[in-house]
Amino acid sequence: MSGDNCLICKRIKMIEEGTNPYVVAELKTGYVVIGDHQLFHGYTLFLCKQHKTELHFLEEDEKAEFLMEMSKVAEAVYHAFNAKKMNYELLGNGDAHLHWHLFPRRESDGIDGPVWWADRETMSSDEVKPTAEQLEIMKRKLYQELEKLSPIVK
Repeated sequence: MSGDNCLICKRIKMIEEGTNPYVVAELKTGYVVIGDHQLFHGYTLFLCKQHKTELHFLEEDEKAEFLMEMSKVAEAVYHAFNAKKMNYELLGNGDAHLHWHLFPRRESDGIDGPVWWADRETMSSDEVKPTAEQLEIMKRKLYQELEKLSPIVK
């Protein structure tokens, strides 16, 4: 079941229709997608397949699997994009649908704190959108790392 006005549900529908160019892989509980904007190179999201707004709304076994898969996605992001540290965020204030923001961090990213300390306009500017070629390279790198850690559904 999806939320009628849910941006994440709309993105998932695009994935299912084959029209979302950012999708990397389908896992059992969610979809791995490269972020639309790449101020933090390798920024990835893990979108829960179910339209749930809180972790505690998932059944215990689903919650455990969702968290394990998110951890594997983060590990794959870490290796694919040569992170020094990972930042994990599950907020849901803007888009009330379970989805993880996974940010690979490096000393060279120039932010000495949480990613949200970066200027919002810069984070979502066209200058940090990947080109089609860059996107394909990122997707391939991440997919290869995911294959090492987790069975890929699609």
